[in-house]
Amino acid sequence: MIPPIDYASASHDIRAEHDRELGLRGRMTNMKRILLHSPAAHRIYAEWFTLRDLLKPALDDRAVWLLSLAISERCRAEIPLTFFRRALIDGGLDPEAIQPTSDEALLIEFGKAVAADANVIPNDIWAALKARYDDTLLVNLVAFAGIMVATCLFTNAVRVDLDPELEAYRRKGADPV
Repeated sequence: MIPPIDYASASHDIRAEHDRELGLRGRMTNMKRILLHSPAAHRIYAEWFTLRDLLKPALDDRAVWLLSLAISERCRAEIPLTFFRRALIDGGLDPEAIQPTSDEALLIEFGKAVAADANVIPNDIWAALKARYDDTLLVNLVAFAGIMVATCLFTNAVRVDLDPELEAYRRKGADPV
Protein backbone atom coordinates (compact mmCIF):
# COMPACT_ATOMS: atom_id res chain seq x y z
CA MET A 1 0.00 0.00 0.00
CA ILE A 2 3.01 2.29 0.58
CA PRO A 3 6.10 1.92 -1.58
CA PRO A 4 9.55 1.66 -0.02
CA ILE A 5 11.70 4.76 -0.07
CA ASP A 6 13.90 5.42 -3.06
CA TYR A 7 17.28 6.10 -1.52
CA ALA A 8 18.56 8.08 -4.49
CA SER A 9 15.72 10.59 -4.37
CA ALA A 10 15.12 10.54 -0.60
CA SER A 11 15.71 13.56 1.60
CA HIS A 12 18.91 13.96 3.57
CA ASP A 13 17.08 13.00 6.81
CA ILE A 14 15.74 9.78 5.30
CA ARG A 15 19.12 8.82 3.82
CA ALA A 16 20.81 9.56 7.17
CA GLU A 17 18.34 7.33 9.03
CA HIS A 18 18.76 4.62 6.39
CA ASP A 19 22.54 4.74 6.74
CA ARG A 20 22.29 4.74 10.56
CA GLU A 21 20.13 1.62 10.44
CA LEU A 22 22.53 -0.15 8.09
CA GLY A 23 25.41 0.78 10.37
CA LEU A 24 23.61 -0.53 13.45
CA ARG A 25 22.10 -3.74 12.10
CA GLY A 26 23.71 -4.35 8.73
CA ARG A 27 20.53 -4.90 6.77
CA MET A 28 17.47 -3.12 5.48
CA THR A 29 14.17 -4.99 5.39
CA ASN A 30 11.14 -4.15 3.27
CA MET A 31 9.32 -2.99 6.41
CA LYS A 32 12.16 -0.63 7.33
CA ARG A 33 12.32 0.76 3.78
CA ILE A 34 8.65 1.70 4.09
CA LEU A 35 8.95 3.03 7.66
CA LEU A 36 11.78 5.28 6.50
CA HIS A 37 9.25 7.60 4.87
CA SER A 38 9.13 8.85 8.47
CA PRO A 39 12.51 8.63 10.22
CA ALA A 40 10.70 9.21 13.54
CA ALA A 41 8.38 6.24 12.95
CA HIS A 42 11.36 4.12 11.97
CA ARG A 43 13.21 5.03 15.18
CA ILE A 44 10.14 4.26 17.29
CA TYR A 45 9.75 0.80 15.80
CA ALA A 46 13.52 0.25 16.12
CA GLU A 47 13.12 0.57 19.89
CA TRP A 48 12.24 -3.14 19.65
CA PHE A 49 16.00 -3.69 19.79
CA THR A 50 16.42 -1.49 22.88
CA LEU A 51 13.67 -3.35 24.72
CA ARG A 52 15.09 -6.69 23.59
CA ASP A 53 18.41 -5.76 25.17
CA LEU A 54 16.66 -4.73 28.40
CA LEU A 55 15.04 -8.17 28.65
CA LYS A 56 18.48 -9.81 28.74
CA PRO A 57 19.71 -11.74 30.66
CA ALA A 58 16.35 -12.76 32.14
CA LEU A 59 15.09 -13.83 28.71
CA ASP A 60 17.44 -15.50 26.26
CA ASP A 61 17.08 -15.29 22.49
CA ARG A 62 15.04 -18.46 22.23
CA ALA A 63 12.48 -17.20 24.77
CA VAL A 64 12.16 -13.87 22.96
CA TRP A 65 11.86 -15.61 19.58
CA LEU A 66 9.09 -17.87 20.91
CA LEU A 67 7.24 -14.93 22.47
CA SER A 68 7.55 -12.97 19.22
CA LEU A 69 6.48 -15.96 17.14
CA ALA A 70 3.39 -16.45 19.33
CA ILE A 71 2.40 -12.79 18.91
CA SER A 72 3.02 -12.95 15.15
CA GLU A 73 0.97 -16.13 14.76
CA ARG A 74 -1.95 -14.73 16.75
CA CYS A 75 -1.83 -11.51 14.69
CA ARG A 76 -1.58 -13.55 11.48
CA ALA A 77 1.41 -11.45 10.45
CA GLU A 78 3.48 -13.27 7.84
CA ILE A 79 6.53 -10.99 7.85
CA PRO A 80 7.36 -11.22 11.58
CA LEU A 81 6.17 -14.83 11.73
CA THR A 82 8.61 -15.83 9.01
CA PHE A 83 11.35 -13.63 10.49
CA PHE A 84 11.15 -15.50 13.82
CA ARG A 85 10.87 -18.87 12.10
CA ARG A 86 14.18 -17.98 10.45
CA ALA A 87 15.71 -17.04 13.81
CA LEU A 88 14.66 -20.38 15.31
CA ILE A 89 15.73 -22.46 12.29
CA ASP A 90 19.06 -20.68 11.98
CA GLY A 91 19.47 -21.27 15.72
CA GLY A 92 19.23 -25.02 15.04
CA LEU A 93 15.60 -25.42 16.13
CA ASP A 94 12.55 -26.81 14.36
CA PRO A 95 9.68 -24.35 14.98
CA GLU A 96 7.13 -27.16 14.68
CA ALA A 97 8.89 -29.44 17.16
CA ILE A 98 10.08 -27.13 19.94
CA GLN A 99 9.31 -28.27 23.45
CA PRO A 100 9.15 -25.00 25.38
CA THR A 101 10.41 -24.78 28.93
CA SER A 102 7.84 -23.77 31.54
CA ASP A 103 9.11 -20.16 31.38
CA GLU A 104 8.89 -20.17 27.57
CA ALA A 105 5.40 -21.70 27.67
CA LEU A 106 4.32 -18.87 29.98
CA LEU A 107 5.76 -16.27 27.60
CA ILE A 108 4.01 -17.96 24.66
CA GLU A 109 0.67 -17.83 26.49
CA PHE A 110 1.30 -14.21 27.45
CA GLY A 111 2.13 -13.35 23.83
CA LYS A 112 -1.01 -15.02 22.54
CA ALA A 113 -3.13 -13.24 25.16
CA VAL A 114 -1.61 -9.82 24.45
CA ALA A 115 -2.13 -10.24 20.73
CA ALA A 116 -5.68 -11.56 21.07
CA ASP A 117 -7.02 -8.98 23.52
CA ALA A 118 -4.79 -7.18 25.99
CA ASN A 119 -7.89 -6.30 28.02
CA VAL A 120 -8.35 -9.87 29.17
CA ILE A 121 -4.93 -11.32 29.91
CA PRO A 122 -5.79 -14.06 32.40
CA ASN A 123 -4.94 -13.40 36.03
CA ASP A 124 -3.07 -16.69 36.29
CA ILE A 125 -0.69 -15.58 33.52
CA TRP A 126 -0.09 -12.31 35.37
CA ALA A 127 0.46 -14.14 38.65
CA ALA A 128 3.00 -16.48 37.06
CA LEU A 129 4.82 -13.59 35.36
CA LYS A 130 4.93 -11.62 38.62
CA ALA A 131 6.32 -14.66 40.43
CA ARG A 132 9.23 -14.83 37.96
CA TYR A 133 10.05 -11.23 37.06
CA ASP A 134 10.38 -7.87 38.79
CA ASP A 135 8.27 -4.85 37.87
CA THR A 136 10.94 -3.30 35.65
CA LEU A 137 11.26 -6.44 33.58
CA LEU A 138 7.47 -6.74 33.37
CA VAL A 139 7.19 -3.18 32.06
CA ASN A 140 9.86 -3.90 29.46
CA LEU A 141 8.16 -7.20 28.57
CA VAL A 142 4.77 -5.55 28.02
CA ALA A 143 6.36 -2.70 26.05
CA PHE A 144 8.29 -5.22 23.93
CA ALA A 145 5.10 -7.19 23.29
CA GLY A 146 3.38 -3.93 22.35
CA ILE A 147 6.01 -3.13 19.75
CA MET A 148 5.67 -6.68 18.42
CA VAL A 149 1.89 -6.20 18.08
CA ALA A 150 2.54 -2.81 16.43
CA THR A 151 5.00 -4.44 14.02
CA CYS A 152 2.38 -7.04 13.11
CA LEU A 153 -0.24 -4.34 12.66
CA PHE A 154 2.08 -2.28 10.44
CA THR A 155 3.18 -5.15 8.20
CA ASN A 156 -0.42 -6.37 7.85
CA ALA A 157 -2.02 -2.96 7.27
CA VAL A 158 0.60 -1.82 4.77
CA ARG A 159 0.81 -5.28 3.19
CA VAL A 160 4.58 -5.32 3.25
CA ASP A 161 6.09 -7.77 0.78
CA LEU A 162 7.96 -10.70 2.26
CA ASP A 163 11.69 -10.12 2.08
CA PRO A 164 13.22 -12.52 -0.48
CA GLU A 165 15.67 -13.97 2.05
CA LEU A 166 12.71 -15.05 4.23
CA GLU A 167 11.00 -17.05 1.49
CA ALA A 168 12.78 -20.31 2.40
CA TYR A 169 11.55 -19.99 6.01
CA ARG A 170 7.83 -19.90 5.30
CA ARG A 171 5.79 -22.66 6.87
CA LYS A 172 5.71 -25.58 4.47
CA GLY A 173 2.31 -26.35 3.03
CA ALA A 174 0.69 -23.35 4.66
CA ASP A 175 -0.95 -20.56 2.77
CA PRO A 176 0.58 -17.17 3.43
CA VAL A 177 -0.94 -15.65 6.54
